Amino acid sequence: MTSERGPEQPSTTPRSMRIAGGVVGALVVVEITSGVLQGYYTPLFTDVARRLGINDADINWLEALQLLVSAIVVPVLARLGDILGHRRVLLGSLAVTALASWAVAVAPTFPLFLLAWSLQGFYVVWLPLNVAIIYSRARRLREADPSADVPATTRRATGVIVVALQAGAIGGALLAGQLGTLLSGNLTVVLAVPALLVTVALVVVWRLVPDSGERAGGAIDTRGAVVLSLSLLAVTGGLSLVRVDGVTIWVGLLVAVGLLLGWLFVRLEQRTAAPLIDIALVRRPTLWPVFLTAGLFGVSVLGAQGPLSTFVRTDPTVHGYGLGLTSATASYVIGAYVFSLLIGAGLFARISAALTPRVVLIAASALVAVGYLSLIGLHGSVVSVVACMVVAGLGSGALVAALPAAAAAAAPADRTAMATGLTNTTKTVGGSFASSAFALALASGVVVAGAGAPGVADAGTAASMSGYVTVWAICGGTAILAIVALLTVPKVAFTAVPADAVA
Repeated sequence: MTSERGPEQPSTTPRSMRIAGGVVGALVVVEITSGVLQGYYTPLFTDVARRLGINDADINWLEALQLLVSAIVVPVLARLGDILGHRRVLLGSLAVTALASWAVAVAPTFPLFLLAWSLQGFYVVWLPLNVAIIYSRARRLREADPSADVPATTRRATGVIVVALQAGAIGGALLAGQLGTLLSGNLTVVLAVPALLVTVALVVVWRLVPDSGERAGGAIDTRGAVVLSLSLLAVTGGLSLVRVDGVTIWVGLLVAVGLLLGWLFVRLEQRTAAPLIDIALVRRPTLWPVFLTAGLFGVSVLGAQGPLSTFVRTDPTVHGYGLGLTSATASYVIGAYVFSLLIGAGLFARISAALTPRVVLIAASALVAVGYLSLIGLHGSVVSVVACMVVAGLGSGALVAALPAAAAAAAPADRTAMATGLTNTTKTVGGSFASSAFALALASGVVVAGAGAPGVADAGTAASMSGYVTVWAICGGTAILAIVALLTVPKVAFTAVPADAVA
């Protein structure tokens, strides 16, 4: 690797190398840690459920609440990043996540575990903030070299940190699986590993990532943040009541109130000088399909991971379905899936250069659809499940890398954090609602046969097979809807064309 002051090379190489030497190396540490947080707990979900005394289906409520908190805080923190500086907000979110991760490891009761787990969701803002930092760095380099292709450079650097994210998820899943088996009697020690890594990432950013100095000005739209939070809480609360009492008038009322508040939020944002979410930005022809795709993508990449973990660990000799894997062997299945995400993310920038980012987004969504829909009929063996998840993972990895980079390229310079943050906001909203819906689907017809059987740890706690089929069908269907949305994107989107050139 050459330094910024090294000998001249072809124009695209020194720009990407200078960015890597300046900030991406440190941001790689952050994204590896983010990946660990996303992959580490998945093989342990069954163990966590037993420790907390909850059913497999209820694991999705943990996921739903964390994603809900993420959906609320990401637009606020992304806006703060534009106002106060991306590095400063990144440090703050790292500190909150570190404290929450340590609390997850030691929480003695379910309410405290749930609170800590929810606050850990602050990590979701790391990727959009990191992309905004990279984009700012690329724009500074263009000041010295006007021919620099900022969107292309951002895509290359984003691909690097997303590969790091997926590598962290693979390593986290495999490490958790092994530690979960070796230290099966001490789950607290096993859960402390991610907390230690977040603490290290906090120190790395503090020491090695410089402040870009860019500030957009303005203020936080507190009123909008409150209305958005109430809207999301009302919809999720309505879905949670279905789990408790079934479909009642209160469920419909809460969901209706949530949708009404969502409408009110949009109206308020249109009249606010410094909105939490710039509705005009969302409506751009190059951006609304990206945000919609992110929301639909969140259904599978965030909402379906809990069901995957519990399905492969369900004992087929007791319940008639599942793979009966241990935490260690389940980690190999999850690791294979996440490794395919890594490959998809790594190939994104190269394939985008050969084709176009728009085509890659459409092809990636198609792979997600094929993978999950195939799983409906091919879930009887480890080989078939892994094959389906690898196909879905290749598409998912490309989307993880493509969506924030596409949003940054299509947004005005002073709205990059907001735009990239919105991809994560909509993704987490999709994942939160999907987790709630999946919890209901998995709880429908819960298997109770064999409850109390000696030596069967999960007897009476397994989710229903019909619920798993519903989950996979929804994941495939939402990917198809994403393809339809992306077909409306202008062909020049996400290229070197200036963001303001496409109205």
